Amino acid sequence: MSRLHLLTPDAQYPDDAEIERTTAGPLVDWSIHRERQPAAIPDKEWSSADALVVWHEMPINAEVIERLDRCQVIVRAGVGFDHIDLDAAAAKGIPVCNTPDYGTSEVADHAIAMMLNFKRGLTSYHRALMASPQTGFDHARAPLMGRLRGRTFGVVGLGRIGTATALRAKAFGLNVVCYDPYVSRGTEIAVGVQRVESLRALLEVSDVVSLHCPLTDETRNMINAETLGLMKSNAILINTARGAIVDVPALLDALRGDVIAGAALDVLPVEPPAKDDPVSVAYAGRDDVLTGERLLLSPHAAWSSPESVADARRLAVETAMLCLNEGRIRNLVNTPKRAPLAAE
Repeated sequence: MSRLHLLTPDAQYPDDAEIERTTAGPLVDWSIHRERQPAAIPDKEWSSADALVVWHEMPINAEVIERLDRCQVIVRAGVGFDHIDLDAAAAKGIPVCNTPDYGTSEVADHAIAMMLNFKRGLTSYHRALMASPQTGFDHARAPLMGRLRGRTFGVVGLGRIGTATALRAKAFGLNVVCYDPYVSRGTEIAVGVQRVESLRALLEVSDVVSLHCPLTDETRNMINAETLGLMKSNAILINTARGAIVDVPALLDALRGDVIAGAALDVLPVEPPAKDDPVSVAYAGRDDVLTGERLLLSPHAAWSSPESVADARRLAVETAMLCLNEGRIRNLVNTPKRAPLAAE
């Protein structure tokens, strides 16, 4: 049996693909890189790869796909695939798959933790007490403190992660509403939440808005100056989905103008942000009223745990090998011209 060549251009783990090698088996040769730009990968590695297992650090654009002479499948070790040119892959007959069955609990936990941080004042208290354990010993130092029970939690996108987040919010006594024009009718009944028919309706009633939708042409900059203006002045926005769903400069203006009360972002349009990025400027000025009080950032880490990383690595390789060995596909996100058999 001939050997297979798998390529990961932007690995997000420190070891020499130990999980990947074990999962794929002894008849697979791996090329592991930790690059951000396609030009850093030798041409012969693109052209000889039987499959790509990619993370989110490198664009897999039409130019890259044109260089794939043998590739039978591209697998995203993660959920979001907006950095992969699905149409170019489809035109070349290459199926693109993602790995949706990892990190669900972690992202949902992270979204709820961000809400709790604001409503229980954790970073505000920590910041004040770090400055002075004496003068900072004051329960009134948390500007967004408030009771959660009976408030309204809005979920934009009722997929796997949105559902997991909604269930957690219900456990805190929040009334949960959801907006998702693509999820089947009745899903909200199974989850036990209320469905609304427009983003506007959700934004107008929610005390906390949590984003769990993919980045598409429809959702890009969906949260902007206009939609932020629909929210309650005491509302909090949470984004653990994709950075470009939110117009970040408009969000910072909304925070400074008291249009909304707080925002927690795990994702940004450009990661990491440049030094002159509005978010970087806000965080560089430690005295900025937003930093630590009304704006909370984490470094695209909502998905992360040792268990989740291991799951993403193993499941992505399983998906690639299923295609290579059996011609079967799971978690297909494009429509290649030559369609492999669907996995049961």
